[in-house]
Amino acid sequence: MTSEQQRVVVIGGGLAGLRLAARLGAGAGADAGTGGAAAGPDVTVLGEESHVPYNRVLLADVLAGRYAPEVTALPAPGPVLRRGVRAVRIDRADRTVHCDDGSTERYDTLVLATGSNAVLPPLRGLFEPEGRELPDGVHAFRTMDDCLALSAAVAVREGVRAVVIGGGLLGVSAARALAERGAQVVLAQQGERLMERQLDADASALLHTHLTALGIEIHTECRVRGLTTTQDTGRRQVTGVEFADGYRLDADVVVLACGVRPRTGLALAAGLEVRTGIVVDDGLRTSDRRIHAIGDCAEHDGRVYGLAGPALEQADALAAHLTGTTGTALAAPAYTGTRALTRLTLTTAAGTGTGSGPLDLAAFGETTPLPGDDVVRLADATRRTYRKVVVRGDRLVGGVLLGELSSVGALARSWEDEEDLTDLFHLLTDDGGS
Repeated sequence: MTSEQQRVVVIGGGLAGLRLAARLGAGAGADAGTGGAAAGPDVTVLGEESHVPYNRVLLADVLAGRYAPEVTALPAPGPVLRRGVRAVRIDRADRTVHCDDGSTERYDTLVLATGSNAVLPPLRGLFEPEGRELPDGVHAFRTMDDCLALSAAVAVREGVRAVVIGGGLLGVSAARALAERGAQVVLAQQGERLMERQLDADASALLHTHLTALGIEIHTECRVRGLTTTQDTGRRQVTGVEFADGYRLDADVVVLACGVRPRTGLALAAGLEVRTGIVVDDGLRTSDRRIHAIGDCAEHDGRVYGLAGPALEQADALAAHLTGTTGTALAAPAYTGTRALTRLTLTTAAGTGTGSGPLDLAAFGETTPLPGDDVVRLADATRRTYRKVVVRGDRLVGGVLLGELSSVGALARSWEDEEDLTDLFHLLTDDGGS
């Protein structure tokens, strides 16, 4: 490393961290190609997981058996990635990261891409009084290890009884995948409808119908109180799920899909400003100007996204800042937020005999109208399609589409670019994306 090189350390080997490392490497190559004097940054990525880096978005497809784990691998990051190394402390005064293997990494710029953890709800029987070990058969659904353990659990025999707790995007994806593997699946949602953050009541009802056709039993407006377990050879094994009203479900497998929480422990211990996530400005800087945060752990303008699209966009924006002009970040454009679109494909589980085919879903922006907003809906029960958009003045501010998604590209572009709506019907019809 030359004396001019900036030392960039990235904590986190997921989508955001590796995208940033790739962009910084590309920027360095571009500088060298133009004969620039400034050397590119020297980058090290600390990745806690020992697996080859993977795309977390595809875990449900791995669980369903549609993809082998290696299909999810991200482009090889090369020697910049230290796998299986966990950062345990940040010394801001010495600009050093201390790792669990006893090693240290000095930095000029530090980037926190620590991601998020699965939320473990306060259920009776989840943990023993003195310990944090989950009973056998209880799984979060966040990492490749979670995915492989779940896959092994449902492979034991046909018809494993699985209860998924949580009816958001993650829970719906897990339930669908388990049904494809031949499990008997019950989906328990505390809210009044499935995917209530993304879908309105009509769209959620269609999703409910589709999942039921896959053989998934759905309970909404129910609160899980606890788990029942048995003790066998010193290990606890889950046997069932208890609801607040006293109803009990037998279970061989329980999946906790109750959302995610930003991983902020390192930032808190280092004295950085943390609210829900690690607070960053439009340059993705934390309260320490030498430290940045991107991805699931970052909170920008009061919002934590928790989605792949914003994480990648933040990584690109930060790379532009760090490779700006003569080592400064003054010339790079500000990060002003990401307009995130949620997409999901639910396929029919083999052997259900429903013949209903896959269901494609997309949601973006504000799907719940405010007073004075206009709402346009198109529904076709025969074709199982539903489209709804919310219009505020002459701007498209949100939408939900189920079934036929040929128009989602045109709608999303109009929403992202804040274009004037000149022909909304054309955008909503099947040829709108052509």
